Amino acid sequence: MIKARKKLPFEMLPVIIALAWPTMLEQLLHTAVQYIDTAMVGSLGTEATASVGATTTINWLFGSTISAIGVGFLAYISQAKGAGRLNDVKKASAQSCLAVLVVGAIFTILALTLSPFVPIWMQVDESIQDTASLYFFIIYMPFLFRTASIIFGTVLRSVGDTKTPMLVGLLVNIVNVVLNFLMIYPTRVFYIGGFFLITPGLNLGVIGAGIASAISFAVGGVCIFIALWKHPLASPKGESLKPNPEILKPCLKVALPNALQRFGTSFGYVVFASFVNSLGEISTATHTIANTVESAFYIPGYGMQSAASTLAGNAYGARDKKKIKDLSRMIIPIEIFLMIISGGLLFILAPFMMGIFSNDSEVISLGTTVLRMVALSEPFYGVSIIIEGMMHGMGKTVMPFVTNIVGMWAIRIVGTFICTQILSLGLIGAWACMILHNLMLFVMFLIYYLTGKYNPMNKKLT
Repeated sequence: MIKARKKLPFEMLPVIIALAWPTMLEQLLHTAVQYIDTAMVGSLGTEATASVGATTTINWLFGSTISAIGVGFLAYISQAKGAGRLNDVKKASAQSCLAVLVVGAIFTILALTLSPFVPIWMQVDESIQDTASLYFFIIYMPFLFRTASIIFGTVLRSVGDTKTPMLVGLLVNIVNVVLNFLMIYPTRVFYIGGFFLITPGLNLGVIGAGIASAISFAVGGVCIFIALWKHPLASPKGESLKPNPEILKPCLKVALPNALQRFGTSFGYVVFASFVNSLGEISTATHTIANTVESAFYIPGYGMQSAASTLAGNAYGARDKKKIKDLSRMIIPIEIFLMIISGGLLFILAPFMMGIFSNDSEVISLGTTVLRMVALSEPFYGVSIIIEGMMHGMGKTVMPFVTNIVGMWAIRIVGTFICTQILSLGLIGAWACMILHNLMLFVMFLIYYLTGKYNPMNKKLT
């Protein structure tokens, strides 16, 4: 007897969209500012773009490690909310404040201490090492506030509030853009309809872009803390900031593998970028711009991943196995559809997008090639990030850790070394290895999903 094909659980669609769209919009706004930053700095020349982009992967290394700590709180809080343990939600929120203070201070000291050496380690051209070092130092001065934005934003999302981080992100972006205009360029005169408008400027160039970013980070950190403090469900008000092992232990159990994963993969990005930087200024500038362009087309994927993490955590906390299955059956097809559209647009618009940020024909041509290569892999990568997001929400971080580390170092790094340093395949060879890494993740996470191992409720609960 043939079993009837189960219909997709469309009743979950409104909930998924309600959680995903603010995160997508937040990512879109953040990416828009990245675009504006890159275009503004890019107008100063290829050297300026390379100075800013040379240390980007170190930013990813630090930021992603902090995000991993947020994942630990996301898993705990979303499950506590699903189980109706609202008092534990507030206690965990207070512990997140402690984490921000401790981790933010440690990373700030580390970043500022290492700032003179980072451009050298990244094999940045000697002519821009001093500028790149000073830019890196400036943007890491307010890292405590950046830590607050990352962790507190994750805490709010874990209780289903994705709008507040979006609004704070909007404010940060506005502040950043306005300050960029004032700090990057000299005082200028614009003639509009017979009238002239004078815009003041400090003419600080790359350093001005760093100062603008630093101030906007500080604004974001303060605002997100105020929002968390006033939140009816997740406010830490009245809770103790002393270390609470009953909360920190399960959070760390989830966060530690994820932190090791993100640190390991982000450090891999650093090594990957150093190989790219060794290819010269054109490759560094192209890689920086192409990464910025590509980030906009991953917005649907990561917006849906945020919804998947929160909903999977809620369902797991409520011990609702059916809801977890329904969520995966609904959200994965949506993700594939969105990433097909996104990848198609990236393929078509690649030369136009590269032309926004650079006038160099060699940069535009090379960037178009690598972006069209990666566009073809987007739907596959989308599947892996959704399954990984669900696993994070349910506290399963060991398998993603192992898979990502092996893929990064055994495929991307070894492959890129061979392609760039031995076979002289340049930036195209490096991006080919990156795509192969993404396809490997797709295969591994798909196997984990189809065999049911992604769902801890398929095992006996203890």
